[in-house]
Amino acid sequence: MTITKQQNGANLAIALEGRLDTVTAPELEAELKTALDAADTLTLDFSKLDYISSAGLRVLLAAHKAMSDKGGMKVTHVNELVAEVFEVTGFSDILTIE
Repeated sequence: MTITKQQNGANLAIALEGRLDTVTAPELEAELKTALDAADTLTLDFSKLDYISSAGLRVLLAAHKAMSDKGGMKVTHVNELVAEVFEVTGFSDILTIE
């Protein structure tokens, strides 16, 4: 998985490419732990994300909780496969998806 991070003031944008699974979720988790302290808002761009597993969902939930006390988090450009995972797991009701 490739993580591309862009910080614009207090706005953090992260684009993911590849698979967010058991192997790659710790990488995203580590990236978010260091970056979220300086961010008021978080945008995750999933336009190039091919797959998400339960390990990836756990990282998203942790990020959502961390950002809920700040300006919030949104997920953009979700493909059909990832959207289906969000629907089945109920994440579509929790996350802001654009």
